[in-house]
Amino acid sequence: MNIMNRIVWFLLLVFSTGLYAEGEPNLEVDSPSISIIKRSMSGRFQTLKPLLDQGIVGLTRDGLVAIRMRSVATPAERNAVERLVTDENKDRTTLYREIARANGRPDWETDLKRIFGERWISRAPAGWYVNDSKGDWTKK
Repeated sequence: MNIMNRIVWFLLLVFSTGLYAEGEPNLEVDSPSISIIKRSMSGRFQTLKPLLDQGIVGLTRDGLVAIRMRSVATPAERNAVERLVTDENKDRTTLYREIARANGRPDWETDLKRIFGERWISRAPAGWYVNDSKGDWTKK
């Protein structure tokens, strides 16, 4: 991680999460369960990416994905997208919990959701939809 990223993460932690009082979480921590979740998410990404590219699915501030456009697909396609989003969000939620546990701070789970939400939104390519600070969808 370069120095600018470290500064941004430190400021994020200090001003938005309250974690600074307890130490900085290791977001890159690994464990067998974290590795399994990451592989699952990685395998799903090739199916999820076109939906993000098309704006059917967007990134939320709480580190999840959400369906933005339900009317663009047939009922069967909508069901498949809903299953995909449900599976992705289950893995993301479990990932945050496992990272909090691996840091020895299960109470950090909610803060980690917010941190990862901001992290993924900041890294999203132009054209993807993200929730703004008011919860409205905006195109990056």
